[in-house]
Amino acid sequence: MTAPPSPASPSRPRRRTPAGHLVSAYGLPALGVVLFVLFSLMLPHTFPTRDTVQSLLSNQSIPAVLALAATIPIVTGAFDLSLGYGLGLAHVMVLQLIVHEGWPWPGACLVVAAGGAAVGVLNGVAVEFGRIDSFIATLGTGSMMYAVTGWVTGGGRIVPGPRGLPAAFTDLYDSRFLGVPVPAFSVLALAVALWLTLERLPLGRSLYVVGSNPRAAELVGIPTRRYTVYAFTASGLIVACAGVLLAAQQQIGNPSVGLDYLLPAFVGALLGSTAIRPGRPNALGTLVAVAVLAVGLTGIGQLGADFWTVPLFYGGTLLLAVGLAGYSARRLRTGAAAVPDTPSPPPASGRDGDTTGSTP
Repeated sequence: MTAPPSPASPSRPRRRTPAGHLVSAYGLPALGVVLFVLFSLMLPHTFPTRDTVQSLLSNQSIPAVLALAATIPIVTGAFDLSLGYGLGLAHVMVLQLIVHEGWPWPGACLVVAAGGAAVGVLNGVAVEFGRIDSFIATLGTGSMMYAVTGWVTGGGRIVPGPRGLPAAFTDLYDSRFLGVPVPAFSVLALAVALWLTLERLPLGRSLYVVGSNPRAAELVGIPTRRYTVYAFTASGLIVACAGVLLAAQQQIGNPSVGLDYLLPAFVGALLGSTAIRPGRPNALGTLVAVAVLAVGLTGIGQLGADFWTVPLFYGGTLLLAVGLAGYSARRLRTGAAAVPDTPSPPPASGRDGDTTGSTP
């Protein structure tokens, strides 16, 4: 009679990550490095300089904040098209309260932030309780915000008086810490906070479940409507904070400036879903995407490209980002990027492996 094999005798195969998954996860950061080296070789006297790096960190802070704001509703499977309109209204309202109403700047910033959160609640309620498609709902609220912006400004600009704006307010954008623009630290702190929330907290895991399979989320007890409203509220709050930064940067209220940031925000958010965690929107991927786009646009600008190359670049990148994001999501749903832990045969029936949904 032969003794049964010891449970420890056959070693379990270790989980391996296919090379294709590594390429899809870290291909975008690698592309950013390649672009930086390429432009440095082509423009050795202007591109790889401290001034260029400082300009990248400063000028891309507001697009990065907006891209992170756009990422949150996308996690739940919705889109917030009111981002650009909300940015314009927030930056105009801050200057209106400070310049024309005489408010202290901290109070003006807090009121505008609260207003941004309220707009986010309105978007979430319209989408979830009104059962309006997120494109239509947020486009409608965005149009209303644009109307309010025109009403507040009368179609003109808000220009501070001879004394200008308070120095402490403009320092929100102009100041530096350790030689690095302060807005860059704000973007980094926001990205880390979103990453921790989405990847490490039950709230974030629940948001991912809502976005991947709302019906399954309801079956396991996740309040999908409430969580979607949370996502839009967080997005509106972040957009309002970006509006404050924009006001501190421009120091003049322009009622139409916010629309220029809408496309870059969605390009960064959608392209970011193809990096770090391919197939799912994530904060670090969005940050990487914004950095790669900034390097590309800066290099193209220093090469002397015409003004129309910027919208062409963003439009083409948006199409590429949507295609790559859809491809990564399909691969993730079919389990193509996973290798089983055990050599047991697959079950005869059941759902395909899906690594996007984490139970809360």
